[in-house]
Amino acid sequence: MKRNGGDHSGGPGLETIQLITEHGTRVEHPELDPWVEDVRDEDLVKLYEDMVVIRRIDIEATALQRQGELALWPPLLGQEAAQIGSARALRTDDFVFSSYRENGVAYCRGVDLTDLIRVWRGNASSGWDPYEINMATPQIIIGAQTLHATGYALGIQQDGADSAAIAYFGDGATSEGDVSEALVFAASFQVPVIFFCQNNHWAISEPAGLQSHIPLAGRAAGFGIPSLRVDGNDVLAVLAATRWALARARAGGGPSFIEAVTYRMGPHTTADDPTRYRDANELEDWRAKDPIARLATLLESRGVLDAAREEAIAAKADDVARELRAGCLGLADPGPEAVFAHVYSTPNSWLERQAGNYGRYLAGFAGGSAEENI
Repeated sequence: MKRNGGDHSGGPGLETIQLITEHGTRVEHPELDPWVEDVRDEDLVKLYEDMVVIRRIDIEATALQRQGELALWPPLLGQEAAQIGSARALRTDDFVFSSYRENGVAYCRGVDLTDLIRVWRGNASSGWDPYEINMATPQIIIGAQTLHATGYALGIQQDGADSAAIAYFGDGATSEGDVSEALVFAASFQVPVIFFCQNNHWAISEPAGLQSHIPLAGRAAGFGIPSLRVDGNDVLAVLAATRWALARARAGGGPSFIEAVTYRMGPHTTADDPTRYRDANELEDWRAKDPIARLATLLESRGVLDAAREEAIAAKADDVARELRAGCLGLADPGPEAVFAHVYSTPNSWLERQAGNYGRYLAGFAGGSAEENI
């Protein structure tokens, strides 16, 4: 049976806001226009470059997985505008809590490319130091990061700072209890947190239309949290909506909820086969709304994106992909004792005893070092 991913047209105050249509035309919106009045054509070119680069990263990482160099990869194909538009609205002192798909956000935060794929190669339990870039490592447990972001935002509030926390999650996560608990707590204490939902229409094989019969942004009202629903394939609208939410947070206005309506054009992960549950016509419909192509059309119409500039951006994207591949292939396999590293923040006699027993076990093999016998 064919199951349509569905798309809600919205309700009162929940229209899907656009600033750039799928045809590459700039349209006005009185609510969001003021938040991007400073964005010039050159700024749009930079956003375009970001999206091209992260799509190239995504393609390269997917190829690495198919070639057996990565164990798994969660593609972001089609969601570039949602990630770049929101990430570029943040300040360096804002803190990001993401799921496993926000590799574009991680790129904007300055994550080293090798650190981006370290976990997916199976070389480490974590990719980077969260405090170096103010972004937590990806959360695999669906929706749990919303609680982490809310707790961090409470800390910001207690410190009297004007930074904010942002939690990224998908449409499927809104069915998890953790998300509802985070929304309740955030609303109760009016903490500076943004709940950023990338509604890509499919929670693995479960369509968004089955999970909710109203726009997901409409759920926020039940918790007393203001929300916006934007075209998640429109990088300018996403940038504006995130700036709006950040301004509320910094001014003490409490939490906000943004639903970025986008589409996952690839599989849920490289272990998934979307052709088993998704109609091919639906995918083609969304290809026509491609976030990169629409911005390119707008920039070309304004005369700021010519063939030479596109070639330069493509060359940069290829350079980044080469760096990613080299970093992946250059990762050294961890030794067997690494399993005991970073389990606790301070020495622990129980863990040290286990490590000692394991070391003696390995040393008992005849010939070679313990590492060679693994």
